[in-house]
Amino acid sequence: MNVLFVVNQPRDWPVAIPGVEIVSARNYLLDPAYCDRLDAKVFNLCSSYRYQGRGYYVSLLAEARGHQPLPDVKAIEDTHESRLVAQLTECLAEEIDTALADVEEDRLELHIFFGRDGARRHESLSAKLFNMLQLPLLCVHFARERHRHRWTVEKAHPLRMSDLAPQEKAQVGMAAMECLRGHRASQPEPAAQRPKLAILYNEDGADKPSNSQAMRRFMEAAEESGMRAEVIDRNDIGRLAEFDALFIRDTTFVNHYTYQFARSAAIAGLVTVDDPDSILKCSNKVYLTEILARHDIPTPRTLTVHRENVKDIVPQLGLPCILKQPDGAFSSGVVKARTEEEVMMHAMDFLEKSDLILAQEYLPTEFDWRIGVFDRKPLFACRYYMVPGHWQIVSHEGQEEGSGYVEGRTEAVPIEDAPREVIETALAAANLIGDGFYGVDLKQRGQHCYIIEVNDNPNVDAGNEDALLGNSLYLRIMDVFRSRVARRKESVRA
Repeated sequence: MNVLFVVNQPRDWPVAIPGVEIVSARNYLLDPAYCDRLDAKVFNLCSSYRYQGRGYYVSLLAEARGHQPLPDVKAIEDTHESRLVAQLTECLAEEIDTALADVEEDRLELHIFFGRDGARRHESLSAKLFNMLQLPLLCVHFARERHRHRWTVEKAHPLRMSDLAPQEKAQVGMAAMECLRGHRASQPEPAAQRPKLAILYNEDGADKPSNSQAMRRFMEAAEESGMRAEVIDRNDIGRLAEFDALFIRDTTFVNHYTYQFARSAAIAGLVTVDDPDSILKCSNKVYLTEILARHDIPTPRTLTVHRENVKDIVPQLGLPCILKQPDGAFSSGVVKARTEEEVMMHAMDFLEKSDLILAQEYLPTEFDWRIGVFDRKPLFACRYYMVPGHWQIVSHEGQEEGSGYVEGRTEAVPIEDAPREVIETALAAANLIGDGFYGVDLKQRGQHCYIIEVNDNPNVDAGNEDALLGNSLYLRIMDVFRSRVARRKESVRA
């Protein structure tokens, strides 16, 4: 296996390790040679994992390339949420109390290098925390609750090499070598009448994926499939343990309560749709571009853009072209640039928010295909027509900030009547993400089709996506939940 240590600058790493390649984050992201590496393990040692920064993209694209990143993006997101860290470490309460029983102070800061305690005092606890949080350089803050005589994890965050004392840097090198010799523990297993389904929904959401009539049909279908269903809102995260499954019918984002719900539900062992992996992967178009290219799934000609290659957009893609923020959604964060000046203006604006963005050739079509996929099977097919006089299926132009949008019409099509290539390409793309509920958007030109996006949390609105299938669409979705809950309970009993 190829082992890569990715750092901001190669000089940041203190010691040479046989069999380990030290590579800068810039080279890993931009050098095509790393896209073709097979069977690689990537240790992401960047100084920052901020959202859409270089460190974030190292782990994101490592996953897209089929490499094994540590940390992965899910672990990075966990460190941004102190409540999730507390939940992850809750099952270690007794081990923490035992390990820290002789500590006299009421606070302790533990530095963990590749699963080893830098001070060599709490090795077993350090290994377990490393297995849970999956950060190669980790700092965990503990506090003692005097009235309960218990220790709690206050927060956990990655350490930067630049923050370490010289002797600690030497310890990091030794710990890395020990880790690579195979002393890695396995991932923690999640804690394991009628199943109870929680449906997260925001009635007042601007871009909610299901209208009120569709929500009523989901509730009825859940009951018909043998489950009890309850609509919950963003204030109910503390109640997730009451349920067997979570269905998110709220617009999902990574830095958002919807992701917190998904991650908490998955940790608690609930059947979760959208699952946190799907939210992370579908929410970033750079990831999708990389993984689709790796598997030779057709897309419009696309360029991953950074500050050093902005001037290549027009020569490679022509005009007009499309510029995209990596996490744009519902046709926002996507612009059509008609001139070189517009390309530069929009690109530099997007690059203020993300180190990498996308530029794509413009492929005008009368409509986009949307193929709904759930449990790795096609569920529905629709044609989403462009807004009259506009180039997208949703238009925010002419609308006041926050006042809404205009949608083109939706036409449901029997799956058997949709072109075979459209269905097969949609399934191939969705299956790269997982077995969740996806809406795959494609353009068709002649006999060729091109993936535009794979969306988690796809729309199911009464009168649109269900126009042909009616209540059976909702029942099919609920039946997947029911069978997954049954399998989950059976595996726990086994």
